[in-house]
Amino acid sequence: MKNSRFSILDFKIPLLLLATATLTAVATLTAATPAAAARPNILFILTEDQGAHLGFLGTPGLRTPHMDSLARSGVYFNEAFVAYPVCSPSKAAIYTGLHNHTNGILNNTINLFKPAAQVTAAERNHVLYRTNRIHDALPTLVERLHAAGYAQGVTSKLHVLPNEKFPYDEFSKPTNGASVAGFISRAKHAGKPWHLFYNIGASHRPYPNSDQVKIRVNPASVSLPAYLPDTPVIRQDWAEYLAAIERTDAILGEGLTALRDSGEEANTIIVFLGDHGPTFPHGKMTLYDLGLRTPLIIRAPGAKSGVRTNALASTLDLTPTLLDLLGLDPLPRSHGVSLKPVLVGALNATGHHSIFAEISHRGPLPNDGMQERSVYDGRWKLIYREKLVPAWRQVQADSKVWKLWGNRSYAETVKHKDDFPEQYRILAEMDPQSLGGKVPPLELYDLRADPDEMKNLAGAPQHRRERDRLYATLRQWVKDTADPAVALPSTPANF
Repeated sequence: MKNSRFSILDFKIPLLLLATATLTAVATLTAATPAAAARPNILFILTEDQGAHLGFLGTPGLRTPHMDSLARSGVYFNEAFVAYPVCSPSKAAIYTGLHNHTNGILNNTINLFKPAAQVTAAERNHVLYRTNRIHDALPTLVERLHAAGYAQGVTSKLHVLPNEKFPYDEFSKPTNGASVAGFISRAKHAGKPWHLFYNIGASHRPYPNSDQVKIRVNPASVSLPAYLPDTPVIRQDWAEYLAAIERTDAILGEGLTALRDSGEEANTIIVFLGDHGPTFPHGKMTLYDLGLRTPLIIRAPGAKSGVRTNALASTLDLTPTLLDLLGLDPLPRSHGVSLKPVLVGALNATGHHSIFAEISHRGPLPNDGMQERSVYDGRWKLIYREKLVPAWRQVQADSKVWKLWGNRSYAETVKHKDDFPEQYRILAEMDPQSLGGKVPPLELYDLRADPDEMKNLAGAPQHRRERDRLYATLRQWVKDTADPAVALPSTPANF
């Protein structure tokens, strides 16, 4: 299905080799052809569980000087969204340019952080390795860059399967300036263009525990979204989340400094992205704005700088965009579009007309999994659900557990359910099997008037036209992408 949307561009404003012990594997880098070496490098920065919260965006209480500087030097996408709001499926969509019901990864997988040659027979026989994996016939970004002669490295984690489809040359446990410097030095020595997937996990729970360590963010200075109870404990939890982003910003700064010192900055495409939202109600593993909206910055040779665009963008677009920027053949099949026209400021540059996302609640549940789908057009969002009986959903442990994950908000919301009934309702809908929440089959939100998505307008007669329009759009998308897990009736249920 061809999507188009007019995009508005607002003009704004010595290297250390990484020690061998820090690498899981280092492949031998042979000399590249002159044509391959001339191609731009790629520094792909992925932060974990970070929503669209930056000092650059005016997030109260937060300072992110390195993210802000990067945003001001590239193109910032105000309207960027993930295709699936949890770790492995989000990465699979990025790497393949395909929605998860097409690419094969529908839930989190095991993390085998090593080359395919080191995966054991027992690991290959793991149920997730056999069933929850990218389909063999689908190319990934890493495979395409490998074929094009790129030296490739990844830091911290892989968390997608199968490993054969991710032929990275280096797997580096540290994510820091030294790992960036060492990798670039080795790629330069081999005469190869390079791609480093700089995975920063510092914004993932557990956040810095401010009972034990001092954080700069003051809980009194933060602004809580409406779906969280405004209590001192939850202010503390949100402040710790922002402190984790500040720690992430420092790690990002190390990587950018190493890139600058390498002399490769001018010929490097930089992508900065959060893989999905944080672990709060309406966040990770939900189709609300906190779960889906992500910071996205792209800086590339020949692209505009100091620009913010309202073009609707999906993480499905990133592989098509990178291949286009590199002059490589496009994917044989993609649900994304190249954002290159937006990046270079082409006349009538377009993004998407609508953004789609999904969640498939399969796993250790008493049914084959509640199905959730959403569509967003830049103002209105519709969420559709099937298989609501029994109303069970996957709830990530870090979204509710204090021990190990340090989540303060879940228990605090339950504790104050009588004082904050709407906030408790939202939590109970997120975890219906534990709290008895009633999950609605259809939700409609006007994000311009209600950015925190507190008022479901699906049953409002005055908004039926918007509901039916988005429902028809979603139904067509299900057909066009051959989504096998949902079957939308011809018209939505009456409310």
